[in-house]
Amino acid sequence: MTGIDSFNPDDESTKLALTKESILQLWSKTYNTDGKPDWSHLFPYYHPDIVFQDSIQQVKGIVAFTAMCGRLTDRCQNLHMEILSFAQDGGVVLMDWKMTMSFKKFPDTPIFGATKLVFHEDGRIIEQRDYYDLWGDIFNGIPWFHRGYRRFMHKKFG
Repeated sequence: MTGIDSFNPDDESTKLALTKESILQLWSKTYNTDGKPDWSHLFPYYHPDIVFQDSIQQVKGIVAFTAMCGRLTDRCQNLHMEILSFAQDGGVVLMDWKMTMSFKKFPDTPIFGATKLVFHEDGRIIEQRDYYDLWGDIFNGIPWFHRGYRRFMHKKFG
């Protein structure tokens, strides 16, 4: 049974106040260089009504959020995240990061992005929005394709 499978959204016993230090420590434990990513230690810090959104999807509720994390775990060989900067203003945290993902038949792919966390009045994360250019970062790793893709983007979008 993985951490995701054993997560109980009603278990209040492991919640602690999220500070800059605890967020940096918790997020660094999620992504590693030896094995699959594991988010189970973070789930107690999320509100049951969490709304997560990124470039690909939007999910609502802790059950859908944990299922999404499980799908990424199943697809990824391993995943590493380096937090490059961190800012907090009251109940909002912004993190700038570099995430490197490994898949079965493809080279490691670095993706650069940012995460915005919004806290509920009870201290748990109620919103998470991840911002990144998935296709641009992936296409940069394809030698025969990246120049044409960047020319197209520059021509069409400035």
